[in-house]
Parts: sequence; structure tokens; C-alpha cells
Amino acid sequence: MDDLREILANGGAVVLPTETVYGLFAKALDKEAVQHVYDLKNRPLDKAMNLNVADFETIMAYSQNQPYDLKKLYDTFLPGPLTIILQANHQVPSWINSGLPTVGFRVPNHPKTLEIIKELGPLIGPSANLSGQDSGKVFKDIVKQFGGQVTGLEDNAALTGLDSTIVDLSGDQAKILRQGAITQEQILQVLPQLNFENRQ
Repeated sequence: MDDLREILANGGAVVLPTETVYGLFAKALDKEAVQHVYDLKNRPLDKAMNLNVADFETIMAYSQNQPYDLKKLYDTFLPGPLTIILQANHQVPSWINSGLPTVGFRVPNHPKTLEIIKELGPLIGPSANLSGQDSGKVFKDIVKQFGGQVTGLEDNAALTGLDSTIVDLSGDQAKILRQGAITQEQILQVLPQLNFENRQ
């Protein structure tokens, strides 16, 4: 674990598990580290990154105009397989959200990964795969896919293999941008006042 922290602290990228799939993590506030992940994944620069954070306070620190009762949503589903899109504030660098007015937040439910995020600050952590390929679920296959350019924390047994649900709460209407483990119905049970674009 110490060597992984050192790699991250020095601007490198490492493979860490979430509760769903493996992510390719790097320091979010380090522009060169983020660019390194874009290069490794061959990811288009206009495809924004999420901020992986360890607590609700950090979400508040990097967003604005949050919806009513966001804390209740956080307490119900996070840490867990939910990515929340909110309006970004001036603290979010353009290399994270590609200059968009929004930013995504993820709180992965893996104790060792959360410990690293809490210690090193916000991290990016897109799925550990080449752009356009299936999300990384098997550690040895990920290392092979990246030609041995990355190392990380192996924990295959804890992964569900199902991507997180992405819910956009940045506008007047909520939107499910990607359906994953958490459904719109489950979100509405917690926040029934949310006005979903396509309410089920």
C-alpha cells in the first residue's frame, strides 16, 4: 500500500478496486497526473473525469447549488455504486470536467481505496480499461492490457462487475445518465421531491 501512495503522490497512476470494477486512479488536482491517465486509456480529452472523494464535505467543497436533501441521498447510497453529477464551482480545474459547468462525484465503497482517497485528496478514477473497451474486472487482465505500465491493489473477490448508476442533479430535472446498480425508483424513495426527466 505504501508504494501505491508514493506512486500517486509523485503524479503516477495506480489500479484500485471499487465495489463495482477496478479504476485507474491519479491525483485529481495534478494536471500532469490526469493527463497521464488520459494518455494511458487513450481517452478523448473532451470526456470529463469524475472526482473520487471520501466524504460529503468534499462534495460540498467542489460543487454549488446543490439540490435539497443531497445529504440524505449521500447517507443512503454512499459510499456505493452511485455517481452524482452536480454544478461545479471554481475549485474544479478545467482538466477534470473538460471546462463543463458540471462535475461528477464518486465515493467508492472499498475501505483501502477510501483510505487512500482520504489521505491524498480527490482522485480521478475512471474504469481501468482502454477507452471503448469493457470495464476492468480482473486485475491481471488490466495489467496486461496496459502493457505493464500500471500496478495496483488486487482484490477481485470484492467486485460486483456492475458499473455505478450515474444521476445528473445539476439542472431543474434529474436524469439517469447510466443505469447501474441503483435504480431511479430507489432514489425517489429517498428523495420523492426530485423531478426526473423520465419519471418511472
